[in-house]
Amino acid sequence: MSEKLRSDRKGHCFTFRAFGMGLSRCPNSLKLVLSLVCDCHRLPSSSVLFDSFGINPNCQAYWSAIAGILGTSVYEVNFLYRPGWYQLGHAYMKTLLRNHGIVHRFDLKLGKIYNFSQKYLFSSNGHFSDSKGKVVPFVDHDIPESSMKFEGTRQVVDEICDILESSSWGPSLENSLLERCGKPQPESVIRVLRRLKDVSLAVNYFRWSERQIDQAHCPEAYNSLLMVIARSRNFDMLEQILEEMSVAGIGPSNYASVELVVSCVKSHKLREAFDLIQTMRRFKFRPAFSAYTNLIGALSTVHEADLMLTLFHQMQELGYEVSVHLFTTVIRVFAKEGRVDAALSLLDEMKSNSLGADIVLYNVCIDCFGKVGKVDMAWKFFHEMKAHGLRPDDVTYTSMIGVLCKADKLEEAVQLFEQMDLNRTVPCAYAYNTMIMGYSSAGNFDEAYSLLERQKKKGCIPSVIAYNCILTSLGRKGRVDEALRIFEEMKKDAVPNLPTYNILVDMLCREGKLEAALQVQDAMKEAGLYPNVMTINIMIDRLCKAQKLDAACSIFEGMDHKVCTPNEFTFCSLIDGLGKQGRVDDAYRLYEKMLDTSKIPTAIIYTSLIRNFFKCGRNEDGHKIYKEMVRQCCPPDLMLLNTYMDCVFKAGETETGRALFKEIKAQGFSPDVRSFSILIHGLVKAGFAHETYELFYAMKEQGCVLDTRAYNTVIDGFCKSGKVDKAYQLLEEMKTKGHQPTVVTYGSVIDGLAKIDRLDEAYMLFEEAKSKGIELNLVIYSSLIDGFGKVGRVDEAYLIMEELMQQGLMPNVYTWNCLLDALVKAEEIDEALVCFQSMKDLNCAPNQITYSILINGFCRVRKFTKAFVYWQEMQKLGLKPNTITYTTMISGLAKAGNIVEANRLFERFKASGGIPDSACYNAIIEGLSSTNRAMDAYMLFEETRLKGFKILSKTCVVLLDALHKAECLEQAAIVGTVLKEMAKSQHASRSW
Repeated sequence: MSEKLRSDRKGHCFTFRAFGMGLSRCPNSLKLVLSLVCDCHRLPSSSVLFDSFGINPNCQAYWSAIAGILGTSVYEVNFLYRPGWYQLGHAYMKTLLRNHGIVHRFDLKLGKIYNFSQKYLFSSNGHFSDSKGKVVPFVDHDIPESSMKFEGTRQVVDEICDILESSSWGPSLENSLLERCGKPQPESVIRVLRRLKDVSLAVNYFRWSERQIDQAHCPEAYNSLLMVIARSRNFDMLEQILEEMSVAGIGPSNYASVELVVSCVKSHKLREAFDLIQTMRRFKFRPAFSAYTNLIGALSTVHEADLMLTLFHQMQELGYEVSVHLFTTVIRVFAKEGRVDAALSLLDEMKSNSLGADIVLYNVCIDCFGKVGKVDMAWKFFHEMKAHGLRPDDVTYTSMIGVLCKADKLEEAVQLFEQMDLNRTVPCAYAYNTMIMGYSSAGNFDEAYSLLERQKKKGCIPSVIAYNCILTSLGRKGRVDEALRIFEEMKKDAVPNLPTYNILVDMLCREGKLEAALQVQDAMKEAGLYPNVMTINIMIDRLCKAQKLDAACSIFEGMDHKVCTPNEFTFCSLIDGLGKQGRVDDAYRLYEKMLDTSKIPTAIIYTSLIRNFFKCGRNEDGHKIYKEMVRQCCPPDLMLLNTYMDCVFKAGETETGRALFKEIKAQGFSPDVRSFSILIHGLVKAGFAHETYELFYAMKEQGCVLDTRAYNTVIDGFCKSGKVDKAYQLLEEMKTKGHQPTVVTYGSVIDGLAKIDRLDEAYMLFEEAKSKGIELNLVIYSSLIDGFGKVGRVDEAYLIMEELMQQGLMPNVYTWNCLLDALVKAEEIDEALVCFQSMKDLNCAPNQITYSILINGFCRVRKFTKAFVYWQEMQKLGLKPNTITYTTMISGLAKAGNIVEANRLFERFKASGGIPDSACYNAIIEGLSSTNRAMDAYMLFEETRLKGFKILSKTCVVLLDALHKAECLEQAAIVGTVLKEMAKSQHASRSW
């Protein structure tokens, strides 16, 4: 290509000239083209340059050179040669050249300019200069014009701006503009827009001037309007303006697109900046290279990896060259988030683009992959960089040492450290600090102290950072006295800083040594360091966790708010601490005080208040807090909604809990595994276990990864809804997924199996849990005792009870009742009495169910007198008999012939508000009939029918016989009819 260009010049000599910024970095072909253009005083059209030589239209050197030729800025010429509107560019070029007094002949088809005036030469910085070498400066972004015309335009612009700022937009202001300034000119419109700050005013003026001119605005006017939007950071009208530009075939300049994105970034509206770029792409615009890189850099600070990757791929689609540095930025975020596959994929992509990784990228990979636990991957990068001829630097070694220390691979870290430190005259302080921290974290304090001495011998004084690492680890190990000794030794080498004192205050408060912490605080002041808000927060937080709330409140009240103002964390720690101790009113008063100080409560504070109000049983106040949060326009987070839903379900408000689960989705969140676990647990507890199956599959479809807690919740729901086989399958799935079943898991499945009499399987799981070293609790033992007892396997129930006590567990009243019930049903009443006595000897107080079981047992073996004795004993203890106890006792007294006492007991039961059941009515009717009280029995018979209770055939036969004996023939006929109907019904059911 170079040879062709040279031949076109017919043997003339050409030299390369650099015009504008960055030309030296352009391809040789571009350098030659630009040199030829300048030598010939020709300006080829963009179609010639782009199509013939494939030059990137965003190449800074190309536009800088053209700017140098015209004596104007890159910004102004950047939009001149965009596909689809060359005519506008050529027209504007004529204006530029005419303003310079340049005689020209313009060929639109070929886009060439001839016969430039010799009045001007071109300086290396891209400005015009006269023949004497004097530079003629031009204002950046301004259209060159004669001084007289410039002065006139400026006066017009000043007057227009004065009118616009004088009042709000309306017909009167429009009339003033026309009367005083006349019809607006394109140049004045552009200058006015550049000076306006209010978007609404700028848009109104833009629309009005367009109507007055009766033609579409030029690209510069549109770009000036975009700059107003960028400066004001008000993007409401942006999409509409971009759409208009798209229809008109006008694109935002690079400068404007960058400023729009940077404006969003400065306002921390990163999502809006991302959407802005997508809007530009939707309208087929090409956002500037810097717009992408600025936004990717900003997104990297908030770890928005997916958005970064989208922008990164868009840059590649647009033909932008992405550097190793840009790859490094994106890879770092993916690696820090633990998304290893995505990060490795980007690395492969970078290599496929023939980009070689530099030492910075390797260091980033070692650090990030290592910190997410991929130590082998970090080692791979460490060795790979050496294989590619890159020498590990101090950052490489220090990062790798830190990774190994964090992974508890201390020996490997020591070997690498020694390899690095070998033959070094000046030790690397960062590596020493990292190794000292590694030793300290592992509890090897002697080695850490030895390393400090070694550092001193090499002539390097240990820094305050090294000592702070040791002090932090000593505090975590609870070695407070040793930490105070090291603190005193530290003063010989390094001056303690504020973090040093904060570390000491933290560890002393953790140990409950408040006086010592206050002494350290005084020592801090003597050293010229004053406690900052972090110091106060540490003391308040640790004291709250140690339940020393009065001391925490005292520190808070003693804060000098002029010197050290409490922040959100200060209030949050104290509000939560007070709430957890039941002092919810004090917590709420502190919340109100926070509002008075203009601090904005976070979702964490509202979460604490809601949880603690519900915990204290003040459910209505908990609901009010949520409503107040909504009024304060504080957006809830997922943790708050989950906590609120959990509290509501525990308070028995099932429907409200369901509504809150829907609210999670309404707020734009996806319910996580905890959300589903809370919902399932709440519904199971409320008796809706049958819904577990549907919710479980909804959770799976949403992609929730179940943790141990979620598995336990779902398994419990399946067991309680009778889907024990499904629960068993989940137990096995849990193991294959790497989640170890807990005592809760085994307890749910064992109880579920025991309830459906699959006791052998339940016992096998019981033995499996023991073999895995799981400490079984009383609930599991009680489930097995109850299960074996109900099927009459009393000996096995007894053996489990003995094993329970051998394990050091004490049976509770439920466990004893399960065993007593099994013995009574087996009619081993004497053994039941022995068991009952053991229960009392072990200080386990019997309850009404215990006595009901015994009374029922005595009645079963017709020991009614003994049953009555326990009935009286029960009442002496203040235990109120329930319906079962009354029924059992009434039936027993009636069968024993003591009908007077049975009837009296029956009437007393009804008078006390008790509701007799069918068994109770049948027993008393039979008793009255047996003692020749036929009419009394018949009256109860009618009452029983009226209440809809079932009357047994045996009861009817006994009553019918008694009525015949008493010659109550009419009543006997009714009872006989009922008896016949019952017989027909039974016959029909058998036939069916």
